[in-house]
Amino acid sequence: MKRILLPASAFAIAAFVAASGHADDKAYCADLSALYRKYVQNSPGRQFDVEASVALDQCQKGNTAAAIPVLEKKLRESGFSLPKEFKP
Repeated sequence: MKRILLPASAFAIAAFVAASGHADDKAYCADLSALYRKYVQNSPGRQFDVEASVALDQCQKGNTAAAIPVLEKKLRESGFSLPKEFKP
């Protein structure tokens, strides 16, 4: 019985760590989205950016791995420093 419990508890710990990292990515993506919307997307004279729009949508859908690098790039190109660097 102990052999079954050990792998099960290891799996539970790994799932918790993965979920924590995913939650951090979601929060970071939301922060980047808010910064982009507030300071870049609505700036005067700015044209519609399809790539950024897709990234914002991906972030809302939880696809942070696709959204974060694009939003970071767009913010850097606009002269903003990032709250932290993304580490996949």
